[in-house]
This record gives sequence, structure tokens and C-alpha cells, in this order.
Amino acid sequence: MLLDTPAAAGPMAGLRGSVYRISAITRHNLTIRLRDPGQMISYIVMPMVLMVVLKPLYTRAVEGGAVQVVTGLLVMFSVFAIAIAGNSILVERQWHTWDRLRQSRASATEMLLGKTLPIFAVMLLQQSLLFCYGCLVIGIPWPRSPHYVALAIFVWTFSLLAMGAALATVARSLGELGVISDVGALVLSSLGGALVPLSILPGWAGTLAHISPGYYALSMFQAAVRGDTRDVLVPAAILMGLGLLAGVYAVRRLARGWGRTRLL
Repeated sequence: MLLDTPAAAGPMAGLRGSVYRISAITRHNLTIRLRDPGQMISYIVMPMVLMVVLKPLYTRAVEGGAVQVVTGLLVMFSVFAIAIAGNSILVERQWHTWDRLRQSRASATEMLLGKTLPIFAVMLLQQSLLFCYGCLVIGIPWPRSPHYVALAIFVWTFSLLAMGAALATVARSLGELGVISDVGALVLSSLGGALVPLSILPGWAGTLAHISPGYYALSMFQAAVRGDTRDVLVPAAILMGLGLLAGVYAVRRLARGWGRTRLL
């Protein structure tokens, strides 16, 4: 097989072999994504349209409505992209190819990285385009500290990919994954204030918002626009922790043999 590189002799040789295997899986999955870009294109175009349509409503309803509509829809539609990350892993069961991939020298971590790196790049592009669109078309102010925006996009994308990978090792079918990701995206986005500002929601919703990753993502993006260091770093740390936990869980599931003829 392509991934069956010779056994490594020494740490540097082992690192080169690992990079080779990750690159091979990444190139394969990038080709798949480029051949079927429709889902991601829709997650870019739809929020752009909604930003224009909903901007008058948000600007009349809350102070800083333009920032709310841009960051809220960016967070909401990036959560929907969890399905793309999950599909890229779960589809291996449908194709009956995961067993063959596991028989190569690639470790569970290498396989997970190779599957998710192309989607990571696509999601970085999605969020960057939506943010730039918000500045150029919707009229939100250019951030005082662009590196905070870059950090927010990176952390949120990492967290989403890790959660998508973890979900893919739990769901038993593509349909089940679709239900979990779509319903979960709406619930997490709504509770987090991405769809409706928290100031308008009832009190109980504001309390529950603190258990939603969308709440921390929205707070982080809005703080990045303001250039507020503390309000960027605190939610970024929470989301990174959540992403690491989800990533470790996904690797553990893959290492234990998820993807064979039956789920563990």
C-alpha cells in the first residue's frame, strides 16, 4: 500500500515516515473535497445572503447589530460544517475502506490528521471569507488587532474539527450524524446567542448559554473585533481545552478499532 513505508530507523526517520503518511492521506482527502465542494460553498453563500437580509433587523434591535449579525452567522454556519468533518471519517465505514487503512503503518493520530487537515484548511478559508465580507460589505469595523481575529478563527476551527471527529466515532450512520450535527448546530448556536442576541433571550437561556461552545466562540470573535485581549484569550482557552478533549476521545476510539465491521 502507499502508506506502507519502510520501518523507521531512528527518530528523524520515524518523523519523516509519519509526515509522509499524513501527507498521503491529506492529499487523498483534499482531492475528494475539491471534487465535491457544493456543501462548503453553500455554507459560505448562505450566511452572506442572510447577513445582508438580517442586518437592518439587528441594527434596530441591538447596539452593534452589524457585528452581531456577522459574528453570529459566522459561528452558526461554521458549526454546521461539523458534518463535513464527521462525514469525511464516517464515510470510510460506508466504503469499507477503514479496515484497509488501519492495516497500514499509519497510526490513529496520523489517520485523524490526514482526514481533518484538508477540512481544517477549508474551514479556515470559510471563516476568513465571511469575516472579510462582513468588513467590506456589511460594514463592521476593521479589527484593531487582526492577529486576535486570526487566533479566534484558528481556535474555533480546531475545536469544531475535534468535535466533528468525536461525533463521527459515535454515530452509526451518515443519517444519524446528520441529525446530531444539524440539530446540535441549531441548539448550540441559538443558546450561544449566534442566532438571537442573548440580551433578547429569556433569562433561563442566558444561563444555559454558558454550556454552549457557540457562546464562547461568539464572545471570542466579538472581543477580537474590539481588540480586547482578556475577552479573547479566556474563551479561546476554554475552546482549546474542549477541542483537545474531543480530539483525544476521537483518537482513542480510532485506536481501539472503530471502523471495523461493527462499532465498539
